[in-house]
Amino acid sequence: MRVIILGSAEIKNYEKISRFINPEDFIIACDGGLNHVEKLGLSPSAVDLIVGDFDSHSRPNEQDFPSAQIVQLSCEKDDTDVFSAVKEALHRGFTDFILLGVIGQRFDHSLVNISVLLYLQKNGAAGVIYDDYSKMQLVVAGTKPTLIPDTYSYFSLMTLEKEAVGVTIKNAKYPLENATIENSYQLGVSNQVIPEQQAEVSLKTGSLLLIQVW
Repeated sequence: MRVIILGSAEIKNYEKISRFINPEDFIIACDGGLNHVEKLGLSPSAVDLIVGDFDSHSRPNEQDFPSAQIVQLSCEKDDTDVFSAVKEALHRGFTDFILLGVIGQRFDHSLVNISVLLYLQKNGAAGVIYDDYSKMQLVVAGTKPTLIPDTYSYFSLMTLEKEAVGVTIKNAKYPLENATIENSYQLGVSNQVIPEQQAEVSLKTGSLLLIQVW
């Protein structure tokens, strides 16, 4: 079973974002993420868990979300509400994560939420972030090549670590062969898939953040 984590960042195109949610998904709403529930076409009973310190949304009544457990967090804590939800979901055995409403105007929170992908990977799980403009995921060394369809306008690759070594990109406007991408020089921005093909991305060590732009 997948887990969907709803953050409180702005979502403009609810119709698009709602397509990434399946009826059988386990839904966690993080504080202000509760504002997205109805707009995503979800009923209150679809929410399974609510996590937050409730500084961006009032604490809901249990009667309003009859299927949800509520985890009340302190306002003074090390983890953000989203990170707390991620840790709770990992503790419950989830390994397949979709994060929605986690990229927004607060750049600091957006950057921390992107780092969640690294945290998941290091804990034996995997995650994907969707926002109004893009899909974000990790490409990790030692796995089969990641395929990118030509339905995306652009794609970018950047490292969140010191460097990614042995980066190879095929079937793209700007191919690479056994290159190194450093965090001080991100040379993988705004590439394009060759029409009617699929780009392939692989690397030998490290990981890359793949951002596919609609």
